Amino acid sequence: MSTLLARIGRRRAVQGAVAGAVALGLLLWWLLPLGEKPPSGTITFSTGTRAGVYQKYGELLRAALRKDMPDLTVRLLTSAGSQENVERVASGKADFTIAAADAVETYEIAGRPGADRLRGVARLYDDYVQLVVPAGSDIQTVADLRGKRVAIGLPDSGVRLIADRLLKAAGLDPEKDVTPSADGIDTGPGRLGHGLDAFFWSGGLPTDGLKRIARSGAFRFVPIGPDLVSALHASGGATRYYRGTNMPESAYPAMQNGVAVPTMAVSNLLMTRADMDPRLTRWLTRTVLDSRDGIGAHVHSAQLVDLRTAIYTAPLALHEGARRYYRSAKP
Repeated sequence: MSTLLARIGRRRAVQGAVAGAVALGLLLWWLLPLGEKPPSGTITFSTGTRAGVYQKYGELLRAALRKDMPDLTVRLLTSAGSQENVERVASGKADFTIAAADAVETYEIAGRPGADRLRGVARLYDDYVQLVVPAGSDIQTVADLRGKRVAIGLPDSGVRLIADRLLKAAGLDPEKDVTPSADGIDTGPGRLGHGLDAFFWSGGLPTDGLKRIARSGAFRFVPIGPDLVSALHASGGATRYYRGTNMPESAYPAMQNGVAVPTMAVSNLLMTRADMDPRLTRWLTRTVLDSRDGIGAHVHSAQLVDLRTAIYTAPLALHEGARRYYRSAKP
């Protein structure tokens, strides 16, 4: 009797394993678009500086793409930031990237090479402008930066674009009225109070490069008020993508002491070129939306990626592959 029961048990175990495998296969078939084979090949993704959000997002997205498209190789290229990223995609040096909307519009207004080929994939999250000074600094406004040593970001970064515009809106010449430094998020925070009086950064909240110094309580943020945002808008052009907002007190709790900081924000776009394979782009768009929670567990700002707003990639028209995904997806 015991032998018979053992045989029945083994038979049921085998049947259960087979049924599980079939169910898993059906589930994977259902999850894949129309059951088709995942795209393969190699793509290049331009990210940002090593301590910035673009780089971390790119690394996590590459891991998510590896699960959905195991035969697709994703090469990551670090960069100075938004301005360099736009140029890389437009010129074909990279296939996909993230860039702030103001940098994209600036590139298009200038009529730079390949601007007409740029296409949007998804609106991701907002960058917040963060102007940091030592806690005991006499700098209370952007105008107070006159005569100070100020990190305004790398030459081809989105930070440099914003810092220059903010300084001009405050009545300062970025080359004459401050002593500019090209420090980025990787080196700037460590030099505050040691060769730098202030540091500009524009990135998702919170940024790891600032979280480290924020815990010390030795630094604070300088507010960027609505008057400066209005002055920026009055200058026209790509400044229309800046919006006044508040940096929530939860961004850097130890540094903000429960107080929201007035600032401005600009949306980030995942972008590519018109000639990129529509099927690959459709799959990539799907992965970006489906991996929101997984990436958001490590990059807080990525939690804001949403199907209902992802399609708004102005100033870029949607890539055909992304359009096909959004048409098929249910909000």
